[in-house]
Amino acid sequence: MSVFDLPENLSSKADPALIARDEQHFVAIAESLEQSFADLSARLDAERKAPGGKGRRALDRDQEIRRLNARLRTLRRFGLDLCLGHMVSADNPEPVYIGRRGLTDSTGGQLLLDWRSPAAEPFFGATHANPMGMASRRRYRWTKGRISDYWDEVFTYEGFEGHAAALDDQSAFIASLGTSRSPRMRDVLGTIQADQDAIIRAGSRGALVVDGGPGTGKTVVALHRTAYLLYSDPRLGHRRGGVLFVGPHHPYLAYVADVLPSLGEEDVQICTLRDLVPEGPEQRSRPTRRRLC
Repeated sequence: MSVFDLPENLSSKADPALIARDEQHFVAIAESLEQSFADLSARLDAERKAPGGKGRRALDRDQEIRRLNARLRTLRRFGLDLCLGHMVSADNPEPVYIGRRGLTDSTGGQLLLDWRSPAAEPFFGATHANPMGMASRRRYRWTKGRISDYWDEVFTYEGFEGHAAALDDQSAFIASLGTSRSPRMRDVLGTIQADQDAIIRAGSRGALVVDGGPGTGKTVVALHRTAYLLYSDPRLGHRRGGVLFVGPHHPYLAYVADVLPSLGEEDVQICTLRDLVPEGPEQRSRPTRRRLC
């Protein structure tokens, strides 16, 4: 069965000349995912059956079990829709496929490039004013595990070959704006824009302040930046600390709680300011006393 499930009004996009290469690549991704799931499950079973040990050894075993569990949860949560799209550079006709996580085949060949890696930056950062060496970019829309639409952006004259270039009003970003609201923040990784990506990938030294009005994407940028820093900053990650995400109230945390796991990060702690005080979340604010001069 084809991974593409395009509606009748998009039948022109189902032309084999446009999607045959993608179909072939998704077959390889499916095979690799199946093997990865089997390997991770076997490793997890082995770790659980191994002696617990004491001290550092026990801690290392527990951390490895958590890491394997997190990886398995990602594979269960996503299948082929780990893939966000692909990009083609101006000097190499072979597409590079971008994923929520990196993925290789049995020979070590790159099937998916992790979206947070430096090599994936042009997929998000390229614009017509600054194509960053790209000839074209394709973004997918996934619905129930199959591709229900895709959009091609072309940056060079040569890039039109083998692509169904989209007009601005047909772009992935514009289409995402028309989706209905839900109790949880919707997944927007596939439609991150260049200005947002620049903030997400900014250096980690010192404070970074992002200012903007309601609905301008501040929370989206903050959450994606969190996932990016956990991947790229050597001061974070395995045995080196983590990230605490502080929100204004619990309904807000419930709204954004699903975003970081969808970006491949399971261990980020989230809380409100009230959760951090010794009295706990039930502590009430004290009235402010005015001082008379």
